[in-house]
Amino acid sequence: MSLAITFDDVRAAAARLAGVVHRTPVLRSRTADARCGAELFFKCENLQRMGAFKFRGAYNTLVQFTPEQRRAGAVAFSSGNHAQAVALAARLLDLPSVIVMPHDAPPAKLAATREYQRGGCAGSEVVLYDRYTEDREAIGRRWAVERGMTLVPPYDHAQVMAGQGTAALELLEDAPGLDALLVCVGGGGLISGCAVAAAALAPDCAVWGVEPAAGDDTRQSLALGRIVSIPTPQTIADGAQTQASGTLTFPVIQALVRGIVTVDDAQLVQAMRFFAERMKLVVEPTGALAAAALLADGGAAGLPDLRGRRIGVIVSGGNVDLARYAALLTAG
Repeated sequence: MSLAITFDDVRAAAARLAGVVHRTPVLRSRTADARCGAELFFKCENLQRMGAFKFRGAYNTLVQFTPEQRRAGAVAFSSGNHAQAVALAARLLDLPSVIVMPHDAPPAKLAATREYQRGGCAGSEVVLYDRYTEDREAIGRRWAVERGMTLVPPYDHAQVMAGQGTAALELLEDAPGLDALLVCVGGGGLISGCAVAAAALAPDCAVWGVEPAAGDDTRQSLALGRIVSIPTPQTIADGAQTQASGTLTFPVIQALVRGIVTVDDAQLVQAMRFFAERMKLVVEPTGALAAAALLADGGAAGLPDLRGRRIGVIVSGGNVDLARYAALLTAG
């Protein structure tokens, strides 16, 4: 079965993004290496424009809009990072955006989304909903129909997936010879794009996904060989509070990802603290998923022994309300 994207799609996305996205740094930590007995290479997408990898997929999608699509604009649904990404990309490309966000989205992400829209095209706005009782996709589709806008999903979209894959493309160019690559998993847009890039540039590199223990729908899906849907998970990793993998992302994960492991919220806080204390980086809970599999007490169950290996770690984002961030680190 053919997959939704190829490496050519990722490479084409990289060309479109050149000069627009930040080529984020790949950072090292001797303390992390010593703790894991391995060489770790952190791809810091928390330092990306708008603070997360999501800008890659959003811009790659919107920049390919037809003139008619540009006039009507984009509509997106997101808990925060995809929302900010689409809002910023739309402003840069001078087209309107409607962003559907849960009413309990992190205040910093909600405020940033509105700020990106401010000064942009008329008609741009944020629409709030209840993530536990309302269907965000249905709300997004309704806005798309009523205004003729183009719906840009947060992960289950070929152009979004290809854009996200450019993070791994850059990492593998800057840190060749990786034995393993750890990537956070929500709906699968990032890991599917990264897996395609890794398969082309480093065929021997094992790609592992990391989910919150409370939201392991992709792990369950791989075990059963079909997409499993779960209730909205209760986890501090708000960017991974998805109910199911995408119909486009899951086949890529099945074909190219070695496996999915999980970490709990306490382990996420430990990883966040490590980044703050040792590397002077602000990382949001979802952004710490991949690192927590290696750095937190107990690690991730099911992850193989990677001592002595070269390991890439995608640090996916750093958008976190500072009061919430301080409370998590203090309580942890």
